[in-house]
Amino acid sequence: MNALVLHGHFYQPPRENPWTGRIDREESAHPFSDWNERIHHECYAANARVRLDDRVVNNYRRMSFDFGPTLLEWVERFHPRTYRSILEADRDSVRENGGHGNAMAHAYIHAILPLCNKRDRKTLIRWGLQDFEKRFERKSESFWLPETACDEATLEDLIDESLRYVVLSPQQAGRFRAFGEEQWSEGDIDPTRPYRFFHRDGSGRFMDLFFYDGALAHSIAFGGGLTSSRSFLEGREGFVHLATDGETYGHHFPRGEGFLSEVLYREAERCGFEVTNYGAYVEKNPPSHEIELVPGGSSWSCAHGLGRWREHCGCHAGGPDGWTQEWRAPLRKSLDFLRDRAAQFFEEAVGDNAWEIRDRYIAGGAKEERIQALLEMQKQSLAMYTSCGWFFSELSGLESLLVMKRAARLLDDLHSLGADSPRKEFLEILAEAK
Repeated sequence: MNALVLHGHFYQPPRENPWTGRIDREESAHPFSDWNERIHHECYAANARVRLDDRVVNNYRRMSFDFGPTLLEWVERFHPRTYRSILEADRDSVRENGGHGNAMAHAYIHAILPLCNKRDRKTLIRWGLQDFEKRFERKSESFWLPETACDEATLEDLIDESLRYVVLSPQQAGRFRAFGEEQWSEGDIDPTRPYRFFHRDGSGRFMDLFFYDGALAHSIAFGGGLTSSRSFLEGREGFVHLATDGETYGHHFPRGEGFLSEVLYREAERCGFEVTNYGAYVEKNPPSHEIELVPGGSSWSCAHGLGRWREHCGCHAGGPDGWTQEWRAPLRKSLDFLRDRAAQFFEEAVGDNAWEIRDRYIAGGAKEERIQALLEMQKQSLAMYTSCGWFFSELSGLESLLVMKRAARLLDDLHSLGADSPRKEFLEILAEAK
């Protein structure tokens, strides 16, 4: 039987003003008040209720998907009908796929996990898992890595949390070999099979990796692949799977949600494909090969590994010819400085078990008022690293300002909690970002 998995990664940065908790008006999103509202209308709500022939279908019921926790919190607050449709779709998918749900967990903040220190990376993973379990009322088998950014240490942190599989870009695959063979192979991997990554500690612990069909995903996201749902699967066979931004379906491409519903609810059956999800597929089709990642860290959106989020690597979006992104390095350096000063104050204020208390925060909150304030300060520290702050061309762009506002709020929190303010030193470092 041929099998089809289409994954959508749904994410927006936390747009709320960190002092008011409300999203300020974003004129570029006209006629909507802000980009969350516009994209909800064009994509998130649209995919929950799609008219197909003489019925209305829910795309989330048939697609693999993840939602950034801060985005899903916003959807729950302002669009409860869409929120309920997403949760109900996952519950239906669990019943229809042998106990394996379509939804997968996501890092609590869309940070580039390999560029986080180990302590912050573990917190973002654990908060993401706790948020997922609270919302979907089940444990996640998988974890979406922001920008699919990954290295071996990140995979090992996921193995430590008992996660079963992740989805990566084919450009992130290193050498591989069949089980039992000594000789490694290099070159293009086969996207029609899962691979197994073993923890480097020799324990035999592992997780499975899916490398999506890069050419097919590129055609959907950038190459006009949404023009014909009828021809999408014709001539294909075996295991077909891809991952793209979920916003592709309706926001980036108007009526993209209609294409998706036609493929998932009509064309797949016509072409002899079973629509499934990654958890159900790997249970029936376990890996026969082990694999290593390309060294140094990698992602799906930077040809230079992780350069897009720390240096002028050449990757950018928009901007006049001749602009550079030399500002990326000092922006990250300034935030790292502020993060470390806030971490030192937090540890001294809370005590020996400060980081265990932080790791449990999303699951249980805090009862004591000062501890609550200290933990909210740490949430600002983590939110500074949302990846889109480095993604685009210009330091003064909307997304870069969002991360700098989080830094400004963190400075205010440190001052109000009685810490010596590092504002002067922070601004001296940030001043190098031009």
